[in-house]
Amino acid sequence: MTVPRKPEPEKPEAADARPAAAQRGEVQPADAQPTVAQLAEGYAAKAGLHRSHNGNIDVLKSAGGVQGIAESILPGLVFLVAFTITRELTLALVFALAIAAAFTVARLIQRKPLTQALAGIAGVGVSAWLANTTGKAEDFYVPGFFTNFGYIVAMGISIAVRWPFAGLIFGFIRNEGLDWRKDPARVKAYQIGTWVIIGVLALRLLVQVPLYFMGEDGFAALATTRLLMGAPLYILGIWIAWLLTRPASAAT
Repeated sequence: MTVPRKPEPEKPEAADARPAAAQRGEVQPADAQPTVAQLAEGYAAKAGLHRSHNGNIDVLKSAGGVQGIAESILPGLVFLVAFTITRELTLALVFALAIAAAFTVARLIQRKPLTQALAGIAGVGVSAWLANTTGKAEDFYVPGFFTNFGYIVAMGISIAVRWPFAGLIFGFIRNEGLDWRKDPARVKAYQIGTWVIIGVLALRLLVQVPLYFMGEDGFAALATTRLLMGAPLYILGIWIAWLLTRPASAAT
């Protein structure tokens, strides 16, 4: 007579089974999930915008703070000063690249996010390569024209499809998420805000492109307007767009 074998006891689950289940979509405890405010803050921060302690947009921090503004201004300023004094294009380009590289090293030492610094040095590198290739100092600013035009097209499309750029950014800072799309008045307000930002970008082109075509005679004016219409004008445009898109309850 054969004695039936006892079923083997089930093996205990591995210690990492729960995390794996969580990765498969298992609902985590409520206190472990980020709040809407945290999601909004994270999304806005990735977009380069930040909220102040009182719930408004922190314009200075959104522009990268003092260091971020310096990173966007100083390479161009050094290039302008060096070329104006020495009239040596290669030397001026080397100085501009050195400043951009120094900011990248500073962020490494400070263990800060490198996104803005790397984008800055990449932009300066492309501009320097183009100017050095053509031998024309004014060509240092040509890549910026195409960047501005690309942003204008992208934001114009966002308005046309009723997903205005200002709404995607400001909506999360205000904890509206995407609920603003259900309100035609809010959609219109964010379209207007996006037009303001487009206006800033278009103004840059309207002023700077004619100066570029003046050649060396317009170089000093082109370089100066590029500095003045960079971070300072961007900050002003973002702030105006923020004020124009305030919900009616917040505006009263």
